[in-house]
Amino acid sequence: MNNKSKRIYFLDELRGFAVICMIFHHFFLDLGDVLSVSAGYEIFDALCVFQPVFWAIFIIVSGICSQLSRNSIKRGGIVFACAMAVTTVTALIMPSMGFYECEIYFGVLHFLGISMIISGLLKPLIAKINPYAGMAVCAFLFFFTYNISNGSLAFGIELPQILYKTNYLMPLGFHNSAFHSADYFPLFPWLFMYIFGSFAGKFAAKGAFPDFMYKKHSKPLCFVGKNALWFYLGHQVVIYAILYIVSLILLVFA
Repeated sequence: MNNKSKRIYFLDELRGFAVICMIFHHFFLDLGDVLSVSAGYEIFDALCVFQPVFWAIFIIVSGICSQLSRNSIKRGGIVFACAMAVTTVTALIMPSMGFYECEIYFGVLHFLGISMIISGLLKPLIAKINPYAGMAVCAFLFFFTYNISNGSLAFGIELPQILYKTNYLMPLGFHNSAFHSADYFPLFPWLFMYIFGSFAGKFAAKGAFPDFMYKKHSKPLCFVGKNALWFYLGHQVVIYAILYIVSLILLVFA
């Protein structure tokens, strides 16, 4: 088999690594929320410095895979539907159970679902653009719009405050101080990172990645990476359930 027809296991491994890092990070936040362990919050805050690394891994890998998908638009619709299920659970069900400030209105799944749809629509255009030029432009636009949620662009360019009067534009990165989402990935600037991955995915579609990326190095990471959506959807439920059971046990023996 040539590389063009092989599975790129290294992408599964990278995605699996990013998901495991996310679960590990969230565990400490849940430790504070459920068991009121202050050290959990402290460790969670300390680990936030590493967040951008696995965010970038996850988003760029997803962008690369958009070039390998038979129907990125359909996949995007499925992922966005799962995201809305997350919103329903975190905004309606969890507060009724006594868990507050866990609402997710536009998190990573919402972002990925919309980005998959957009990349699917842009696929013919992406195919016509030199991948190196595309990646360079996307990298520039990502950093140029990085502070859009804080009211500005790069080089000190201030945006009109009218954009931040309501929260209707929060999927784009515009929101007021009343907005809260436990997980928030607006389209700007993160869409540019995703499209950066889409341009890199042109090399993957041609089988032009280095040979080591087509070899399996870790079965556990591959498994998690292949099932990343289900791990994302289920990890909080599992962690909350385990910690809740632990809290009940502690009450019995207190």
